[in-house]
Amino acid sequence: MTDHPETPQGGDIVYRHRLPVRLWHWVNALSVIVMLMSGLMIFNAHPHLYWGAYGANHDHSWLDITPGHLRVGPLVIPTPGILGVSPGGRFVAFPPLVTIPSSYNLAHAREWHLAFAWALVVPGLLYWAWGFARRHIQRDLAPTRAELRPSHIAHDIGQHARLRFPTGAAARYYNVLQKLAYCAVIFLLIPGVVLTGLTMSPAIDAAWPWLLDVFGGRQSARSIHFLCAMGLALFILVHLVMVVLAGPINEVRSMITGRYRLPRERGE
Repeated sequence: MTDHPETPQGGDIVYRHRLPVRLWHWVNALSVIVMLMSGLMIFNAHPHLYWGAYGANHDHSWLDITPGHLRVGPLVIPTPGILGVSPGGRFVAFPPLVTIPSSYNLAHAREWHLAFAWALVVPGLLYWAWGFARRHIQRDLAPTRAELRPSHIAHDIGQHARLRFPTGAAARYYNVLQKLAYCAVIFLLIPGVVLTGLTMSPAIDAAWPWLLDVFGGRQSARSIHFLCAMGLALFILVHLVMVVLAGPINEVRSMITGRYRLPRERGE
């Protein structure tokens, strides 16, 4: 859809994002950020990750955050003042700046986490239903066979590395890197955090014991939960960087009003 009857050109304003997409974007952004920050506080209660069904202080872990250090398998990374800090004399893996609540409180962190889990799951299911019913997912997000060719993906990576973003009419649509990233978030990372979160619940395990088999035990589910959450955090970081580089005013406006000014061709 465009404000111009002819083929849109660079500088034209087009209708880029439908209302359900915009609503889900902002609700999802708030929910994921709150869940990430409250999840880091929950992680502070036991900053170790394991594979399998069991995990305790004397079991072998694959990830540890200790005072000033991050260990992943055999790799030890110094993190003085970043991870493994002691604000107010109490050791925490993640500092107060990135946790909800900012002071150590496991009970309140769980309340925040579970409350916003509903704001993540319910709108997400509605978005799935709308997206498939209106063919937004099939039409706008699913990569085509041509886009999945290694040469096409390599070309897009090269263009992004040179900060050469689509211009003119091509900017109306998601490129293959955006499609792959958004599909990974919608169909892999968010379902991953939800299902592994359910697997860590004893009540859910009693009702659906097959979840423990799917994820290899509660501690494996906790590890996968953490990895999916870090994947979401990485996506948010890259997404924000790309928004700034592509033009934050135009990008944010399009996600608020739906209307987007197509970038002009280089040299125009």
